[in-house]
Amino acid sequence: MAQEQNEGVESNEQEDLTQKTIDTLEVDLNNELAEEHEEEHTPDVDYSQLSKEQLVKLLENELAAVQGEGSKPALLKKAEAVVREVRPVLDQIKLSDREAALKAFVADNGEEDGFEFKYDADTQRIDALSREIRGLKNSYYQGQEKEKEKNFNVKTALLQRLRTLLDEEGSKETDASGLKSSWEEFKKIQEEWKTAGNIASPHNGTLWATYNALIDRYFSNRNIYFELKELDRRRNADLKAELCDKVEELGKSLENRPMSREILNEANHIFEEYKHLGPAPKEDQEKLWQRFKVALDVLYDAQRGQFAEQKKSMQENYDQKSKIYELIVPFTTYSSGSIKEWNAKTKEIMAFQDQWVALKGIMPREEGKELSKKFWASLKTFFNNKGEFFRQLESKREQNLELKNQLCTEAESILATGEDTASNTQKIIELQKKWKGIGQVPEKYKDTIYDRFKAACDAYFNQKRAKNKEVEEEFEENLKKKTDLIERIEAAASSKDESSLNLLTAFKSEWSSVGFVPKKDMQSIQKRYIGAINTYVSAIGQLSTKEKEQAVLESEVELVRDGGDSNRNLFRKESDIRRKVTQLENDISLWQNNIEFFAKSKTSDRLKAEFERKINSALGQLEELKHQLSIIQEAI
Repeated sequence: MAQEQNEGVESNEQEDLTQKTIDTLEVDLNNELAEEHEEEHTPDVDYSQLSKEQLVKLLENELAAVQGEGSKPALLKKAEAVVREVRPVLDQIKLSDREAALKAFVADNGEEDGFEFKYDADTQRIDALSREIRGLKNSYYQGQEKEKEKNFNVKTALLQRLRTLLDEEGSKETDASGLKSSWEEFKKIQEEWKTAGNIASPHNGTLWATYNALIDRYFSNRNIYFELKELDRRRNADLKAELCDKVEELGKSLENRPMSREILNEANHIFEEYKHLGPAPKEDQEKLWQRFKVALDVLYDAQRGQFAEQKKSMQENYDQKSKIYELIVPFTTYSSGSIKEWNAKTKEIMAFQDQWVALKGIMPREEGKELSKKFWASLKTFFNNKGEFFRQLESKREQNLELKNQLCTEAESILATGEDTASNTQKIIELQKKWKGIGQVPEKYKDTIYDRFKAACDAYFNQKRAKNKEVEEEFEENLKKKTDLIERIEAAASSKDESSLNLLTAFKSEWSSVGFVPKKDMQSIQKRYIGAINTYVSAIGQLSTKEKEQAVLESEVELVRDGGDSNRNLFRKESDIRRKVTQLENDISLWQNNIEFFAKSKTSDRLKAEFERKINSALGQLEELKHQLSIIQEAI
């Protein structure tokens, strides 16, 4: 009997030590899983870049995930992290929407009094989804706490039942039926203890220690049923060996598949079963535990190796994304006045963003979070600068629209007068030039403002063309009359007997009495007329060459006075006459100086007389040329 009690005590000590090792390993495993879980759900998204509709869709997906089946704590933590990141973005959206509404209200009413604001449906939906997700999280963990509290009460009651059972056995002698009944109650307590869930961690160790102590005490007190205890331990040894087999099989499976969270979850489940099994025979207890621990270590080592590879991959991912970030930093200070250049630069930075997004996988937690924050902030800065450029451009286009509206109003005012004067025509032409010099207007007004201006200009010129149609017909009739007159002048020139200055005057008078001809025929008919006059003047026999030139010149001058288009010829003649006048004046001055020089010589009389003759002739020519010049100047 004493030997059996000693074996029970030694067994209790060994089981207590083993249980402490199991508890420690459980904590390590939970910490590993929690750390991995936390690493998995670190968000790497700039939610400020998402629209309201995208935020609503995102939160609806998170809500659907936590409402469905799955790893409840992991999904709740992930959803809570998303809500926490979305919160400041939502606050900024609310602030921007309210400020915009207030600005519009003040613009319409002149003051803020009476302003009321209600957020749009998407903003309210984001708020509601955030509250619902947080409510689910709070409800879940409150339920967990209640469940743990319930489990604590259940296990406390089980311990009390176990104490009562021990006290009853120690206070009186029991027969075989009583021992059997006690054993059944004991097994029932064991089963209920195993079924009871987890409790709050501060009490876990105490309850387990108490439970194990009472178990050991129970077995120590049941010397009669020692064989049953040994039988139970042998059964526990078999069950623990089976659990060792399962964990070892998980380790072997890593040869054909990578380490995963599902494998660790399965190992943890097996571990929970191992914990709740009673002790094995003393000689097998430590061996089984060492075997089980070695099998678990294979999984933990694989998980740690995978985590080391993951850290390496995380660092590589961080390094690649750092390079992309460095490449987009210059974009934050980019500036240009060209839409084309801004669009080209946008394509470049969007290509970098695509490269960033294409790099899947996570980065080191703190460094990755900071790098992501800087990357998305740089993108936001670029697009804010681009937005400012287009806002200024839009402002300039609004100014251009105002200027073009003014031009439309001016063109419509000129059209409304109904007058197609040369002055009004020139004004319309100037308005068209100004129109071309004004830049673009907002896209939505581009066609309407152009159609309005074009309609006014077209209407003016159509009106002008309609009024000029009758004038053109009159011009054609005048062309016919002038052609007939030229033919009569040419016929008169060929009959020298009829040529006279009086008839020339009559021809000129008749020419002046006929109005304008079409512009396209103006130069040709005038050229033919001058040619006919020249021919006719040449045919007048009683006129000297000088008189003929005078008559032709006067004809050209009269033609200009009557509104002809011979100014170019007169300007050319005026230039020739002025050149001749200058040359004669220079010659006369030179000859006069020479005369003074010759006057000092005793033999200069003959040369002096020759130069005086030249001077007198030149003075006569000079007088005639000045007369012609005065005639031309009166005409032009």
